[in-house]
Amino acid sequence: MAKKKKSGGAPDSSKIWSVFSLAAALGAAQVAKRGLDVSWKAATRKQPPENPADPDVELREAVAWAVFSGAVVGLARMLAQRRAASYYHRSTGHLPPDLRKDDQRL
Repeated sequence: MAKKKKSGGAPDSSKIWSVFSLAAALGAAQVAKRGLDVSWKAATRKQPPENPADPDVELREAVAWAVFSGAVVGLARMLAQRRAASYYHRSTGHLPPDLRKDDQRL
């Protein structure tokens, strides 16, 4: 599969970074979800709520799950994207397009 090139002749790193970043974030979220389920079971001796919005789930449990899962998944995604950006930087010599500061150039 040929890489698309911008007018300057460089590969379209914006699209490459988007795919790379998305894959890292989705992978991290999946791993975090597995860890969350195990941690929740160990801490509460119950299955995590499948749908915290369900009225049959206690409000306290729903809020705890939302806070816990949101923080862990968000942290995992951020760490994965930072590692992906670091790898991208080492591979290309510059930051991904979304992370470049205004005065940085290729």
